[in-house]
Amino acid sequence: MFKTKKFRLIVAFFALVLLLLTAACGNDNSDSSTDGGNQESGQKSEVTVDSKMGEVTLPTDAERIIAPYHEDTLIALGVTPVAKWAIGQSIQDYLEYELKDLPKIEWNLPLEQVLNQNPDLIILEHGIDSYEGSYEDYQKIAPTYVMKKETTTSWRKQIEKFGKILGKEDKADEVLNQYKEKVAKAKETLSGAIGDETVAAIWATGNQFFVFEEDRHSAEVLYSELGINSPELIKNLGEAQTQWNPLSLEKLSELKADHVFLLASEGEQGIDTLKNSDVWQSTPAAENDNVYILNDPSNWTNKGLIASEKTIDDLLKALTK
Repeated sequence: MFKTKKFRLIVAFFALVLLLLTAACGNDNSDSSTDGGNQESGQKSEVTVDSKMGEVTLPTDAERIIAPYHEDTLIALGVTPVAKWAIGQSIQDYLEYELKDLPKIEWNLPLEQVLNQNPDLIILEHGIDSYEGSYEDYQKIAPTYVMKKETTTSWRKQIEKFGKILGKEDKADEVLNQYKEKVAKAKETLSGAIGDETVAAIWATGNQFFVFEEDRHSAEVLYSELGINSPELIKNLGEAQTQWNPLSLEKLSELKADHVFLLASEGEQGIDTLKNSDVWQSTPAAENDNVYILNDPSNWTNKGLIASEKTIDDLLKALTK
């Protein structure tokens, strides 16, 4: 009887050990089934997304990323790229606080420059014909994602798509919600400050003057998001075209805006031209000393979350004095 009881205890002990081993194996299988997943975070290290080139599988843990001209989106998500977009010496100055120590990479992505940066993820615009290399060329260097047109032209869609690619979907939701709140507060403040008064933006480069249409670059922030009124001259310009044509000084005299943001680098010839022009000085904004000179126009000539935030800050600083 004693032996029988002892035998039963031994059997129960080995049954318990077998149960524990089975459970442990089950847990191991669960972790490994994430297909290259991160066991600590439970997140996949790869994600499959739709792109202009069809479905593509990309790493979510990329650390050396090239996304020329869309560094705004990366920074908004807390990601620093490995290089920054440039056309010769021209860069996106409004991002320099975050990117000042990074090497430049030419806008058309020369293959040698890309290779030198040893990227593990490349993000391109939909117009891939503008790049030096082909999609296949870049794919040989690193996994490459080509945005669809609707993603290239919408920084909000970029935030969402980049967030998915980089495993930062929660961060994407957070920054978009924060921006929505910023717009709501600024809209209320500006409505109280200027009411129905009109606002225009002019970019002066050399001795040429480019007026922002309602949908040109960050002007969308003024008119579409903040609900600021545009003067008749801007309404009559219609939608922005790819080719941005300058307006003559005589045409600018028709700009009956209550407030004008003049975007011009320090010492730009256009500043003196307007100061010395009787026709310009007779416009409502000039007569009432409501022309605001901004020496860094780069956030106004771009679209992005950070560019939009800085444009809102410019408006608030000038219009709520």
